Amino acid sequence: MKKRAITTEGVPAIGPYSSAVEAGPFVFVSGQIPLVAETGQLVDGDIRAATEQAMKNLEAVLASAGLTMEHVVKTTIYLADMADFPAVNEVYGRYFQTDFPTRATVQVAALPRGAKIEIDAIAFKMRCPMGG
Repeated sequence: MKKRAITTEGVPAIGPYSSAVEAGPFVFVSGQIPLVAETGQLVDGDIRAATEQAMKNLEAVLASAGLTMEHVVKTTIYLADMADFPAVNEVYGRYFQTDFPTRATVQVAALPRGAKIEIDAIAFKMRCPMGG
C-alpha cells in the first residue's frame, strides 16, 4: 500500500508534517488548531471562534483530498480546558448533521502556540453511485 501526502493551500503547517496523508481508502488529517491562514496567527475570540476556525481548517484539508465532512469517520478533540466542552460541542455539531463520526475528547496540558483546541480526523473515501 502506498501513502500519499496531501498539502493544503491556505492551511499553514507549523512543523515537519503533512496536512493529511492518504493511505488506501483512508485519509488521516493532522490536528488543526485555530490558525488563520492569512495572518499565521490564532483566531481572535472565545472558544466558539477557535472551534469554528479549527473546523474550517479541517474542512479545507479534506477538500484538498477531494473529501467533505461526510467522509469523516473519527475525530479527536484536544481541549486545554474541559470546561469549554459544551461550547465546542455546539459548534462541532453544526458540521455533522447525520451519521456522526466517532469521537474522543480529551483535556491536555498544552497545545501548539497556546491554542485552546486542536481537532484531528480520519476520513474514509467512500464510493457511491454519485461519485463521492
